[in-house]
Amino acid sequence: MTADTDDSQTPKPRRLGRYAMALLPLLVFGGIAGTAAKMLYEQDFHGKDVAAIPSALIGTKAPSLALPPLEGSKLPALTDAAIKGKLTLVNVFASWCIPCRDEHPVLRELAKDGRLNIVAINYKDQPENALRFLGELGNPFQAIGIDPKGAAAIDWGVYGIPESYLVGPDGTILYKRVGPFDDISLKEGLYPAMQKALAGGSSS
Repeated sequence: MTADTDDSQTPKPRRLGRYAMALLPLLVFGGIAGTAAKMLYEQDFHGKDVAAIPSALIGTKAPSLALPPLEGSKLPALTDAAIKGKLTLVNVFASWCIPCRDEHPVLRELAKDGRLNIVAINYKDQPENALRFLGELGNPFQAIGIDPKGAAAIDWGVYGIPESYLVGPDGTILYKRVGPFDDISLKEGLYPAMQKALAGGSSS
């Protein structure tokens, strides 16, 4: 009886071993993919080489805005009237976006510049989560429009959030930033574009 029992159970460890060997390449690939994704993120969003990704919309009129407000924020909806005649930074954010959280203190500092109107598109978010995000980190925005299905993001050619667009008083898109603002993108991208716009020129 003992011999029969041992023989019947002998293949099981072998099968488990085969399963483990089959899973090993997947685990290795997952680790490599995760490392590669992290490297690409750091290069694209934090490196100097890609401080601002070109957009076909730069130099053209900004897409029309008619987004409903974030209920509970006590801020107006994001419409064309919210940016008309003002040098405006349109920021696309979500509460679930970790880089958005990292960028938020920068937006709060930018909001102290009275020459710049900062508004937001809240992208595919839950209203209660967006309110909690703003309650915790502060609100730099003059208007917020919700984009629960991402339709407005498509119109604006959003590549990945956070994403920001500098729009001139005449409604022309002057500058685009993909990823969170850092010292390099501010000094070499946003600030020069702002100065040029305020001086009466346009950015490319």
